[in-house]
Amino acid sequence: MSDAQQPGEFDATTAVDEYEPVDVFPSSEDMDLRPGADNCYKCTSCDTSCPVAEVNEDFPGPKFQGPEQWRLKRHEDVDIDDSIMSCSNCMRCDDACPSSVPLSQMHNTARGEYVEEHLDKRSMEYLRNRMLSNYRTLASIGSKVPRLANFVMGLGVTSYLGEKIMGIPSERDVPEFATETFRQWWKKRGGSKVSNPDKQVAYFHGCYSNYNTVEVGKAMVRVFEEFGYEVLVPKQQCSGTPMFANGMLKDARREAEVNVRELGEAIDNGAEVIASCTSCSMALRQEYPELFDIDGVEELSEHTWEALEFLRVNEDLGRAIQESEVDPQAFAYHAPCHARNQGLDRQAVELFRDLDGVTIEDVGDSCSGISGTYGWKSEKYETSMKIGAEMFDHMEHAEGDVGMTECPTCAMQMNHGTGYEIRHPLELLERALV
Repeated sequence: MSDAQQPGEFDATTAVDEYEPVDVFPSSEDMDLRPGADNCYKCTSCDTSCPVAEVNEDFPGPKFQGPEQWRLKRHEDVDIDDSIMSCSNCMRCDDACPSSVPLSQMHNTARGEYVEEHLDKRSMEYLRNRMLSNYRTLASIGSKVPRLANFVMGLGVTSYLGEKIMGIPSERDVPEFATETFRQWWKKRGGSKVSNPDKQVAYFHGCYSNYNTVEVGKAMVRVFEEFGYEVLVPKQQCSGTPMFANGMLKDARREAEVNVRELGEAIDNGAEVIASCTSCSMALRQEYPELFDIDGVEELSEHTWEALEFLRVNEDLGRAIQESEVDPQAFAYHAPCHARNQGLDRQAVELFRDLDGVTIEDVGDSCSGISGTYGWKSEKYETSMKIGAEMFDHMEHAEGDVGMTECPTCAMQMNHGTGYEIRHPLELLERALV
C-alpha cells in the first residue's frame, strides 16, 4: 500500500500490475462482429422504418438481421438466417437508427456469407440472381442489337418463359435498350464541349443511363457544361448496387476495384465524381468504404456527389433558373430511399417549386417497393407492389400526371403502378437552362 492510499481504497495501478486482461469473447476467424453492433438498445426504430416488415409479417426485420444476428454468431451452432434474402437493401434502417448502428453493412455482409455458403450455385434462384446482379453484362450484349433485343424481350412468350424458368415476373415490362448508348453518343460527340482544367467533373453514368435512359446522361453533360464544367467520362463498371442486394460481394468487389482505380485517377487530377443515380452515389460513398479495403476507396467516397446536390452546393442554381421559362407542367415527385439516406430527399422539390410554369409535389416518404432487382423476382413481386401501393395512391391524387425521381428502378415502379411518364430532375433542369 502506498503512503497516500487509505485502508480499503482501490489502487488501479496495483490492479493493472497484478491482473492480466482476458478476452471476454473467444477469438474466431468466422466471427465478424461489426463495430457498433453492441450500440443497439432494441428501440425498434429500424423495424418501424422497414418497408418489407410493414407488409410482410414473416420478415423478422432489420434489428434481427443486423445486431441480433451478429450477437447470435458468437455461438458456434448459430448460422445466418435465410430471411436475410428478403431484405430489399433500401437502407432506410441506417437513417432511422438513433445509435448509428451499421445495419446495412451487417445486412450486406450477412447476405454475402449466406449466398457464398448456403445458396446452391446450381439452383435457378442463384442463376437468376446472378443474372439480375450483372445487368451490365446482359445490357452490353443487348445494346449491340437493340431493336432485335427489344422485340424479343417484348414478346409474350419471352415473359412467360422468363417467369416459368427464371422466376422473373411476367407482369414486369422489360426496359428497352436505347438505339445508341450514352458512351457511343459521347464518343461521336467528341467528348466535352468545354475545356476547363480548373472545373472538371468525372461523370459516373452507371448502367441504366448508358444502356437505357440515355437522355438522362445527355442532360447531365449539357447542364454541367452550361455552368462551365469540363465533363470527363472515365472507364467504369457497374456501381455494384444490384450485387450488394443479391449477396454477390465478390462480383461487387471486382467492379469496385475498377471504379476506384479509374475514378481515383480523375480525382487525383482535380475532378469531383458526379452520379446521376442516387443508388450509384450511395454505393461509391457508403457501401464501398464499408465493405472493401481497396486503396483509394476513402478518397472516392469523399469526392463523390449526386448531380443536383453538387450544383446546389457549388453554383447559384436557384438564381440560374429564376428567369427561365418552361412549358407549364405538374410533376409528382418521389424521393428514392437511397436519396433519403444521403439527405437529398427534398432537393428537387426545393429547387423547382420556384420555377415558373412548374408545379412539383412530393408524393410522400413511402418506398417505391422495387428496390432495384428486388421487385424483379417472382417471389418478391407481390411484396414490392404492396410496398409501393401508398406511393401509387399519392401519385394518382397529385395534381401532376408526370412522375419525377432520381432513381431508374424507382422510375420503373412508378410507371408500372400508375402508367405515368417519369422524368429525371436533370431533364427538367436542362429544359430550364439550355
